[in-house]
Amino acid sequence: MKGAALVIAALCSACMGHSAVGGAGQDEDVPKSPYANWSNGPSSDPDYFPIGVWVQDPQNAVRYRAAGINLYVSLWQGPTAAQLAELSAAGMRVICRQNEVGLAHLDDPVIAGWMHGDEPDNAQQQADGSWGGPVPTEKIVANYQRIRANDPTRPVWLNLGQGVANDEWVGRAADYADYPDYIRGADIASFDVYPVAGIRKQDGERYLWYVAKGVDRLRAWADYAKPVWNVIETTRIKSQYGPSPAQVEAEIWMSLIHGSRGIVYFAHEWEPEFREARLLEDEEMLVAVTRINEQITELAPVLNSADTVAVTATSSVAEVPIDALAKRHGGDLYVFAVPMRLGATQGSFEVADLAGRFEAEAIGEGRVIEVINGRFSDTFDIYQVHRYRVRGAFH
Repeated sequence: MKGAALVIAALCSACMGHSAVGGAGQDEDVPKSPYANWSNGPSSDPDYFPIGVWVQDPQNAVRYRAAGINLYVSLWQGPTAAQLAELSAAGMRVICRQNEVGLAHLDDPVIAGWMHGDEPDNAQQQADGSWGGPVPTEKIVANYQRIRANDPTRPVWLNLGQGVANDEWVGRAADYADYPDYIRGADIASFDVYPVAGIRKQDGERYLWYVAKGVDRLRAWADYAKPVWNVIETTRIKSQYGPSPAQVEAEIWMSLIHGSRGIVYFAHEWEPEFREARLLEDEEMLVAVTRINEQITELAPVLNSADTVAVTATSSVAEVPIDALAKRHGGDLYVFAVPMRLGATQGSFEVADLAGRFEAEAIGEGRVIEVINGRFSDTFDIYQVHRYRVRGAFH
């Protein structure tokens, strides 16, 4: 997003068992800001990175803002005029349905985008309670055209189900061949998968990498031409299992390393009783999410950069590959890395065309690592995320 920044990025596709990936040609086709085409859409400022929360009461918007969340996504039975007014007073923008109230607020800057109904690729419940097929892609495209005709100044957001990443998901009713057509009906493509709480596996912690798999698939189905977002679990939802703060952090950075351009938190929990804002009630998770959001916001100009060059990440444990993203911003080198499977390992990195001796600051960890001719190594605990900054690497 920042014109002056030359970005060094590589996607190490551990979903396919690779330790290094190119992809420069794909990223170079993405605009500097994916939101620049919409005068009333999400900010195109390089310091902005979308961090949202799914279907929450506007009365909690101030608390979510304090946690570093800058966007509401969807409003229960809304938008209503009262909901929009409360969000506006809290300084919280929203992506919502284009109902009569929404159409009456086309000039209201609180609305950042419009959305379809959720998860149209899943089996849809019928009036008699039975389950039918997915929403036809033709209907999604027609609705998109209608929404855009009413308001071309905001993007249209579409969220797909966990079948994007989870091939075993019984709720998916759409054919995989249909997904590019679904994405034709959106400006921002999103999906949700909740590996610990939502894929019906007792060992869901072994499948955190599904988030990266889904991002990769959506980006490919969008021909690398549209921003991809994803929804992240923070609670047990309806399961006896829920993610730890460290697992949430790993899921987020797996997403970012693989090219997600927006994060949305799922904050609800149904068992043992329904709690809409369970994230706000879980002090340990809230502290962790706030810290993660602060990191993302601080690193937004780096994450929003676009040009790419290769980096190689090699794991000492073949069964625990490491994925890495390296970027150049303001003359400094940034490397973000995370193990993609359950287990500890040692990682070795090589950044192309970086000659000389430097120190890599492990951001937020109070330590430095020696870098010689673009090569350095570090240890990784289970799902441990490391973020490095090498000052003056490209001066």
